[in-house]
Amino acid sequence: MRILLVSAVVVVIDQVTKTLTRTNLDLYDSIPVIPNFFHLTYVTNDGMAFGLNFPGGIYLFSAVSIILTGVIFFYLWKEQHNHILMRLGLALILAGAVGNLIDRILFGTVVDFFDFMIVGHHWYIFNIADSSVTVGITIFLYFSFIVQPKLQTTSVS
Repeated sequence: MRILLVSAVVVVIDQVTKTLTRTNLDLYDSIPVIPNFFHLTYVTNDGMAFGLNFPGGIYLFSAVSIILTGVIFFYLWKEQHNHILMRLGLALILAGAVGNLIDRILFGTVVDFFDFMIVGHHWYIFNIADSSVTVGITIFLYFSFIVQPKLQTTSVS
C-alpha cells in the first residue's frame, strides 16, 4: 500500500520537528515568526486534543490511541482499493495518531509548538501530528459526504 508512504513521511516530519523543538527551545520559550500572529512556542501536553486531561489520562489516552491506530490501519487496509481521497484521509489520520502516540510512549507527553494568535487571543498550540489528523478528517468527511454520493449517483445511472 503506497499510501502508507504518506503516513510514514508525515510521522518523520512530525518527529523531526518535535525533536528540533525539544533540543532548541526551553519549555515555554516562544519565538515570534510573525509577531502577534504566529509564534513557535514550546509546550507539552499530557492530555488529548485541546489540552483536555484528567488524572491517569495519559494511560487511557495511550491505550485508546493504540487501539484506534490499529482500527484505522485495519480500515485503511480494507479500503486499499477505494478512492484516493478516502485512503489519503485515513493515511493522514493514521500518521497523526502514530506521531502523537510515539511521544506519549517515549516521553509521557506530546510536544506542541505551532502557536497562532487570532485577534489577540491564542489558539490552542498544536503540532504536525495534530494538523495531520485535522486535515485527514476533513478530507475523509469531504469524500464521505460530497464525493462518494456523487460517485454513487453516477454509477447508478
